Amino acid sequence: MNNSESREERKKRFKSLSSAERKILIKKKLALQGLREGSGVREKDQSSYDKEEMIDLILLTRCFQKDKFQ
Repeated sequence: MNNSESREERKKRFKSLSSAERKILIKKKLALQGLREGSGVREKDQSSYDKEEMIDLILLTRCFQKDKFQ
């Protein structure tokens, strides 16, 4: 990484990397910050929505006619 790179140059360089190269770069940056892969909130559902509730809402909205909401 060159500190004299502009933001656009960094973006261009990042986009030119392969998916595997990007993953390696991101993992290195996480390690430099003292983080490791999967180090999120433990024992807590990461989804902010209840999946069953979301499915029920989707099924319910299919019952409504679209023209009533426009």
